[in-house]
Amino acid sequence: MKQKIIRITTVSDSLAILLKGQLKFLSHYYEVIGVASDSSGNLLADVERRENIRCVNIQMRREISIWNDVISLCKLIKLIRKEKPYIVHANTPKGSLLAMLAAWCNQVPCRVYTVTGLRFETATGLFRWLLITMEKVTCACATKVIPEGEGVKKTLIANAITSKPLKVILNGNINGIDVEYFNCSREVMNYRKLIKEENTFDYIFVGRMVKDKGVNELIHAFLKLYTFYPSVRLHLVGDFERNLDPVADDVQQIIKENSAIRVWGFQNDVRPFFAAADILVFPSYREGFPNVVLQAGAMRLPAIVTDINGCNEIIQDGVNGRIIPPRDENALYDVMKWFYEHRNDEVKKMAERARPMIVERYEQHKVWEALLAEYQLLSK
Repeated sequence: MKQKIIRITTVSDSLAILLKGQLKFLSHYYEVIGVASDSSGNLLADVERRENIRCVNIQMRREISIWNDVISLCKLIKLIRKEKPYIVHANTPKGSLLAMLAAWCNQVPCRVYTVTGLRFETATGLFRWLLITMEKVTCACATKVIPEGEGVKKTLIANAITSKPLKVILNGNINGIDVEYFNCSREVMNYRKLIKEENTFDYIFVGRMVKDKGVNELIHAFLKLYTFYPSVRLHLVGDFERNLDPVADDVQQIIKENSAIRVWGFQNDVRPFFAAADILVFPSYREGFPNVVLQAGAMRLPAIVTDINGCNEIIQDGVNGRIIPPRDENALYDVMKWFYEHRNDEVKKMAERARPMIVERYEQHKVWEALLAEYQLLSK
C-alpha cells in the first residue's frame, strides 16, 4: 500500500501551474492528494485528470483575514485527521502557514515546507514584523524546511527565521523546467509571426502586473528608450492586480496610450510571446526562484534581471543576461539601451548560451528525481 502525501498551495493556480507534471510523477510512488482554494471550481478538476491524483477544494485567502484563516485552518485539520498522511508538503506563504499548523496539530510524521518568495523582504514596520513572525511559525511547525534557492536560504539564516538544517534541492527551483515544451519548435515559431512586427527589437515582461515586479520602473525606462529608438517594442504578458500592490496610475495611463506597449493579459501558453521577443526584462523587487526566467532561457532569450534571490542564481552577468540593482529606473534604462545597441553581437552570443545553461541545471525530471530522493529519505 502506497504512503499518502498531501500537497498544499494557497490557490489552485499554483497547484496547476507551479507543480505541473510533478504530482503525476509522484503518484507513481505515493498516493497524492492536492489541496488548494479553487474559486473557479474547475481548475482542481483539471488537475485531478491531468495529474492522476485526488484534489480537495479548501478556501484560503492570500491576504491576512483572521476569521477566514481560522475557518481554513479548521478544515485543514479535519482533512488531515481523516486522511492520516505520512507527509504534508506545502508551498506559497498562506497555504504553508495553515498547512504546517494543521499538520502539527495532527502530529503528521513529516511536515515539509518549501520556502519560495519571502514577502517580508519588501515590507516595513509592523507588517514586516508580522510577516517574519508568520515565517517563523511556519518553519517551527515543519519538520523539514527546503529553501527554493541559495538566496532564500541565506535570507532565512540572516533573519534568524529557523535553526533547522536547510538544504536546497539540486540547483534550486520547485519544479524545474520542461525543456522539451519550452523550446523554439516550428509550431511555436509560426505563431511568432502573428505577434512580432517587422524590423523591431522586442522586450518582454511576463508575470503579475504589480509594483513589486518592477513594472513602474520598467514602463518609465521603456518610455525613455522609445523616445530615442522608435523601433523598440514592449510586450506585457500577465494580469493586472487591482487590489494587491497595483502599479501607479500614471503607469497604467502610459500603457493605455503608448502603441509600442502591447498588453496581452494572462496567457496559458507563453511560448509564442517568448519566441516573438529578443530580451526578457524582469525587474522584480523580490523572488524565490522565478520560473519565467527559466522559461525564457529555455526559449533562448537572454534576460535583464535584478540582483535578488533566484534571479542572480539563474543569470550570470554578461553570460546569459545582465543583472542590475532592484528599484533602479536609470540602471534599467541603461541596460535596456545596451541590449538594443549590442543586438547584433554580444546579445546574440548571450542568446546562444541561454538554453544550454538552463537544460544543464534545471531540467525538470532531474528536479523531480531529487525531490523523490528526499521523500524516500523521510520514509526510512
